[in-house]
Amino acid sequence: MRSPSRLFVMLFVLQSAPAFAQAGQPPPPTPTETTTPDIPGVVAAGTKVQLVAQGLRGTEGPIAMPDGSLLFTEQTANVITKVDAQGKRSTFLEKTNGANGLTFDQKGRLIGTQPATKEIAVLSPARTVLASTFEGQPILGPNDVVADRKGGVYFSDPGPNPMPGVKLPRAPAVFYIRPDGKVIKIADGIARPNGVILSPDEKTLYVADTLGEAVIALDVQPDGGARNKRDFVKLAGVTKTDTGMRSGADGLAVDEAGRLFVATQVGVQVFSPQGRALGTIPIGVTGGPQNLAFAGADKKTLYVVGRGAMWKIATQTQGPKGRAK
Repeated sequence: MRSPSRLFVMLFVLQSAPAFAQAGQPPPPTPTETTTPDIPGVVAAGTKVQLVAQGLRGTEGPIAMPDGSLLFTEQTANVITKVDAQGKRSTFLEKTNGANGLTFDQKGRLIGTQPATKEIAVLSPARTVLASTFEGQPILGPNDVVADRKGGVYFSDPGPNPMPGVKLPRAPAVFYIRPDGKVIKIADGIARPNGVILSPDEKTLYVADTLGEAVIALDVQPDGGARNKRDFVKLAGVTKTDTGMRSGADGLAVDEAGRLFVATQVGVQVFSPQGRALGTIPIGVTGGPQNLAFAGADKKTLYVVGRGAMWKIATQTQGPKGRAK
């Protein structure tokens, strides 16, 4: 008899499988290459959005390694994949419990969200669970994660994709794991919190709301908590649904200058540190990209993943120094 945890992971992988894997469903749209508009200080007009891989088995959680290599999660394959400086792909970790978002902490540990087991865990070099409950209740289903320089970890917990008539045991929220291991809730009232990222100075935490029309900002406090939740930017391409607004906002990234990059259903939207819209980089796939990260030896390459594909873009800016993302 299979153990409950093993059975749960198998069910998660099956439920997370792409729609095209089901009988009678069409294959996913073919990704294409595009070019960028001119976004001063970010990308020059006409820069190629180069397609570097397709047919991947789920695409999430890109993050730079210390040597500039890129890691990303292939959820439906239950692995983390590495892309080296030469563009060669290899398996970095297996049996990841459907790992989604990734981060490196100041100790060099790779930390990920594991929706299959509803945990935040250290994945490498040794596996350790950091959090699985809040106030005695299980985590709903964590999505993204980012570590700060203090030794704490922020994560979003939207739970599974909402199903008609199904009510979650509690509302989605954003949490902080303090360096001492205590989990505190720092934000709720967000329809579906998804990507999380810190500003380069770590004074602001940004949260993408997939089922809203804005990216949320919070002021980080000395103890790692946060307050003053507010709409930081309203996103383009927001659609209306039966239940409200949908931006499709997913992964987030920041550059060294503090600009915010948002993966949305219309492409990568770029904003100034003050919240001014600077432009949108089109990504050639129906449904838009899912996540993004700066990597490479100088962190001047923006990698974008989504819908089973990966692209890279040569940028005029670079990712933040002194941390992975």
